Amino acid sequence: MKAMKLAVAGVALFAATSAAHAGATFDAVKKKGFVQCGVSTGIPGFSLADSKGQWQGLDVDLCRAIAATVFNDATKFKVTPLNTQQRFTALQSGEIDVLTRNTTVTLTRDTTLGLVGAGVNYYDSQGVMVKKDLGVKSAKELGGATVCVQPGTTTELNLADWFRGNKLEFKPVVIDKYDEIVRAFSAGRCDAFTTDKSQLASTRTTLENPDSFVILPEDFSKEPLGPMVRQGDEQWFNIVRWTLNAMLEAEEYGITSKNVDEQVKSPNPNVQRILGTTPGMGKNLGVDDKWAYNILKSVGNYGESFERNLGSASAMKLERGLNRPWKDGGLMYGWPVR
Repeated sequence: MKAMKLAVAGVALFAATSAAHAGATFDAVKKKGFVQCGVSTGIPGFSLADSKGQWQGLDVDLCRAIAATVFNDATKFKVTPLNTQQRFTALQSGEIDVLTRNTTVTLTRDTTLGLVGAGVNYYDSQGVMVKKDLGVKSAKELGGATVCVQPGTTTELNLADWFRGNKLEFKPVVIDKYDEIVRAFSAGRCDAFTTDKSQLASTRTTLENPDSFVILPEDFSKEPLGPMVRQGDEQWFNIVRWTLNAMLEAEEYGITSKNVDEQVKSPNPNVQRILGTTPGMGKNLGVDDKWAYNILKSVGNYGESFERNLGSASAMKLERGLNRPWKDGGLMYGWPVR
């Protein structure tokens, strides 16, 4: 999803603030003693506070991993819940250090907001959910339907494109806050609800009688979701990007939170570089050579994070799909730590 209407305001804000932030994020984070991450206001599996107020999810795990890279301590982070309208401004202004909220990487975002995507931690697509008793099997049967959607997002634009491309009319019901849009859909204010399919699946688990809802088969878009940082600070960009890559590479080489201490003894030169047995990789980033070891010991590899938050060990029970490792037919391909 993306807040297109923030683009113009974002450029002006970035011009006024970029000089203060360029090249300074890493030092500022180290000085204050924690990483401030922008996350969603509450999407199960991605970022959601539990009954004790502890935030959990795939995007929160990435924030924890960044903290482990910088501080050798995955607990040194804080989160700021942000809706679709707030997220880019919060990053541009320096309110947060990194946006680990489920946000689609697009050309416009990389070129007009003073921000840049640092990788993809979830490949998704946009879909539509309806109540089963509506009797609809395909989105192509939704001509004239009312559809709940969040404003200022790629979701809103993709919805209009898809219906126009299929020569169908629809009536958007535009609601800003995610929890309010879910309540509106549950209450019957709209016939359908559209957002990323992962969000639809997670939301369905929270509804009364989840089996009475169905996600239709059509994919309205490609949604590569991942972290974003401000432009102009290559060191911070590299820390975020290589934190994610280390989690992906570790899964490929079979390094987990449970066996990482044993893997330190591995004769595999790739494993040695990842875990800091061979020195140098941390120095190149400006952090401890054990940075990836610390990620894996405290957070785990990408696959562990996925299974814990979205997969078989979670309430979501989502298939890995495109988020499988490339060797298993997915798109997750960690870059070499060397």
